Amino acid sequence: MAAKESIKVTLHQLAKMIDHSLLHPTMTDADILNGLKIAREYNVATACVKPYLIPLAKKELAGTGVLVCPVVGFPHGNSTTEMKVAEATDASKAGGAEVDMVVNIGKVLGGDWEYVTREIGQINDAVTANGAILKVIFENDYLKPEHIARLCEICTQLGVAFVKTSTGYGFVKQADGSYNYRGATVKDLKLMREKSGSKVQIKAAGGVRTLDDLLHVMSIGVTRIGATATVAILEDAKKRGIGNEPVEVSFELMPEDGDAGGY
Repeated sequence: MAAKESIKVTLHQLAKMIDHSLLHPTMTDADILNGLKIAREYNVATACVKPYLIPLAKKELAGTGVLVCPVVGFPHGNSTTEMKVAEATDASKAGGAEVDMVVNIGKVLGGDWEYVTREIGQINDAVTANGAILKVIFENDYLKPEHIARLCEICTQLGVAFVKTSTGYGFVKQADGSYNYRGATVKDLKLMREKSGSKVQIKAAGGVRTLDDLLHVMSIGVTRIGATATVAILEDAKKRGIGNEPVEVSFELMPEDGDAGGY
């Protein structure tokens, strides 16, 4: 039997922990409109969209409490710093209230911390100058704990709003030749919380697919998740008696190192 713990929450709290992810490359405008409808109806924190969709998302979410969250340098972080800064500037000026960027993973793995720091700093400056906040995606599946720890320290020094585990598309070649990823793991999230300053929030993406997963990461200090399973998570919350008033609810613990696959 899986170990269980409990936490006191409201439905609103849970909804406002979710960035509803609309990032799959095959999504049509009709898919996006349906996803924005879900974001609106469930009153989540943001709808996470590709940059060209900012005007549509802004229009569909107008008058709601749901923000628009575009991505930059997504999903592999390999654009030049100048292009990332331009993309972040355009995204925040166009109505992106929160911007999720991907680090230059090769530079992180190569230990070029001067480059990494300069790039994150320039993008953070561009975003905050336009009234938005920045989330920095590490892509933890490619990294070792020492890389994750150093990135957390850099983001803390730069005053970044959030550090984030994954894009959901950082596929790693497995021993059997297949490509998969773990995404957010409890072990990595605990490390990120430990190594980030108190003002830096943690976003878990990839691997948080159920209400139990969400409650568990919430209990260790995560304040936002990226999810496509928004409806399933919040409908399960309602079934388990979570509503407008705080209620104590138990949850099963996720494994420390996570399971492969799924945003």
